[in-house]
Amino acid sequence: MLANKRLEADIALSLSAFFWGTTFIFQRGVMEHLTPLAYTGARFLLGALALLPFALPRIGGARVAGGESPGGRFRLAGSLLSGAFIFVGMCFQQYGLVWTTAGKAGFITSLYVVIVPLMMLAIGRKILFCEGLGVVLAVTGLYLLSFTDIVTLAPGDGLVLIGSFVWAGHVLCLGWLAPKMDSMVLGFGQALVCGVFALVAACLLGQLPTPAQLAASWLPILWGGILSVTLGFTFQVIGQKNANPAAAAIIMQMEAVIAALAGWVALGEVMTIRMFAGAGVMLAGLLISQLWPLLGREGRAAEKG
Repeated sequence: MLANKRLEADIALSLSAFFWGTTFIFQRGVMEHLTPLAYTGARFLLGALALLPFALPRIGGARVAGGESPGGRFRLAGSLLSGAFIFVGMCFQQYGLVWTTAGKAGFITSLYVVIVPLMMLAIGRKILFCEGLGVVLAVTGLYLLSFTDIVTLAPGDGLVLIGSFVWAGHVLCLGWLAPKMDSMVLGFGQALVCGVFALVAACLLGQLPTPAQLAASWLPILWGGILSVTLGFTFQVIGQKNANPAAAAIIMQMEAVIAALAGWVALGEVMTIRMFAGAGVMLAGLLISQLWPLLGREGRAAEKG
């Protein structure tokens, strides 16, 4: 039973990484028509709208894992907290991209794979040796995949780094919330909160999109709303019901590999031998972190604990 739940979690988190990675090919061009806040608001509200038919019948009082249904205030607070993490993370990431390169931003953002286990240790949670090794390999692979020249600091790097801590907080937040809430309700709630926050911020800053701008960006909004938000973030919630946050972060790092491969296939971007090697190292880290516990005493002890 535990092995089946772990497999289901791994599949769900892998699907999240796939949908997020493929969204990258559309995000690059959409900023010609929309500001980061406008794009975030549009796609997250679309994602919430797509989830509404699935979430609405469950909002009244769905039980989670055979336990009592969490109260309405808890569901509201959980959605606000998780959605706020996503909104703040998106803001730091998108505005940091204005002053740094996409490769560096991707690498720095992905450092949450290191930050998550460090935060877990800080709050007294144990980290398996295989997960620590997986983190090291993931970061090494990310460096090979993301950088092609000498590393120099740019003004936007600090913003992206702050965003990385926020994304780590979101992973830990879902690790706590996901087992306590219905996946569809939480997925809908966090998407709605992020979309509303982004829309209000865009309004306050005079960045509301015009109908013509939305029409010109319909494909990135549709792709980002349905695949990245409706499917990607909801599969993350489903996966984190039964996944250790550190292990979940390692799996979701494959988003960077998918993004690079999608750019290579769809946009004709160059994939060097170094980048392929980086993807291979990341895959090795993923396999070690997921398969090692199934083969040794460490995994059995962790499952019992």
